[in-house]
Amino acid sequence: MILLVADMQELKSNPSRPAMGSVLEAQLDRGRGPVATVLVRNGTLHVGDFFICGSVFGKVRAMISDRGEQLREAEPASPVEVLGLDSLPEVGDDFQVVTDTAKAQQIVRFRDQKAREASLAKSSRLTLEQLHKQLEAGEVKELPIILKTDVGGSAEVLSETLQKLSNEKVKVRVIHSGVGAINESDVLLASASNAIIIGFNVRPERNAAALAEQEKVDIRLHTIIYNLTDEIKRAMTGLLEPVFREVYRGKAEVRETFRITKVGSVAGCVVQDGVVTRDAEVRLLRDNVVVYTGKIASLRRFKDDVSEVRSGQECGITLENYSDVKQSDIIEAFVTERVATEVFA
Repeated sequence: MILLVADMQELKSNPSRPAMGSVLEAQLDRGRGPVATVLVRNGTLHVGDFFICGSVFGKVRAMISDRGEQLREAEPASPVEVLGLDSLPEVGDDFQVVTDTAKAQQIVRFRDQKAREASLAKSSRLTLEQLHKQLEAGEVKELPIILKTDVGGSAEVLSETLQKLSNEKVKVRVIHSGVGAINESDVLLASASNAIIIGFNVRPERNAAALAEQEKVDIRLHTIIYNLTDEIKRAMTGLLEPVFREVYRGKAEVRETFRITKVGSVAGCVVQDGVVTRDAEVRLLRDNVVVYTGKIASLRRFKDDVSEVRSGQECGITLENYSDVKQSDIIEAFVTERVATEVFA
């Protein structure tokens, strides 16, 4: 039907004109920097073209097809990954090839300034537990949130989902959303605007975690959208009664990987701090982004199976149902403990 309607209405594109399109997805890629998935709607996109994309300026350094092939040009109706952006665009931004780079940079600076003015936030420091208490006293009218996710599409969906949770008691306001690990700038913004930071499939950087503890900024980390929305709902309705909490045990850095017959991929690790236990749950972090959550299949010191490995010791770790472990990955161990409801009474 789409092809028939396009034929009847003579909907055609012009491959000879400069390319224009829409951003479908955007993410920070380790080693490649900001990467945007673009659908070319009209014209032909070439390697070397200059473009503007919302408030982002760039030059096409490389294009990759959905099959992972390097392309020199992309014709209309082609989805491609574009490398060469100065920063991350927003999902849904228009992508436009330009010939006058000086004028394009002026447009980008103007749009960036307008975006900064729109993102200015109010101030005050808050945790979900304090929100629960203040709701009972009828004090809080607004819940500011800073949202960080692994990809741009998740940021857009979660931002809309959280703001739709607003009710007559509390208005949920996402004052900033972005892609990548939670950094010091996010913590400082949260501190200044009294916001709660929510990380979806990402973790805070080491310095950011330390600063958040110092500034008493509340960081909530989630990998499942339903758990995230349920927690916000309970906070808003004054029913914040978490039954479980996550307790950090330790982390290990992958120094080397080995392929062993009948075992699979084994990560040769050094425990950086804490303790990694055989019965703990683990997250695999790559550039502070969660790529796997599960359990340890085996934990060894030399050739011996062990129940735990402490800070400074070397070990071999095999993950359950996951083998794509790479050098410099971080394996973070944690356990989930039951929390007495009286704590939040």
